[in-house]
Amino acid sequence: MKKNKKEKTAGFVFPSNVLKPVKNFLTQKLTQLKKTKKSISKRDPFLDQSRLTDNASIDDDAAEQYGHVVTTSIKSELDKRIIQVKKALSMIKLGKYGICEDCGKMIDTDRLMIEPEATMCAKCAKKRE
Repeated sequence: MKKNKKEKTAGFVFPSNVLKPVKNFLTQKLTQLKKTKKSISKRDPFLDQSRLTDNASIDDDAAEQYGHVVTTSIKSELDKRIIQVKKALSMIKLGKYGICEDCGKMIDTDRLMIEPEATMCAKCAKKRE
């Protein structure tokens, strides 16, 4: 017999007393990630209006370019982490937290302890990399 690609975990749901602290942790993490992103955004030299009227030297232009690239990269990584935390919070709300979004099997609890925002088991996450 051929197994279904998305083999479902038979009605597994974490108890609410387990999910409540996870949800609180993820909500705090989301808030912190958003604050960090806002702080990093303020450091982007391209947002400095004085640079538009300033006839800066080539060194200053290069420093601005570098600063912009760095802040853009950090914001991009933060965006990815924000999305992942939001996905995990959605999975909690839907009653599917701890179940891999790819294969439908239960995510190892050790993985969830280390990375509570994980929405895929280690095997599926490795395949996506």
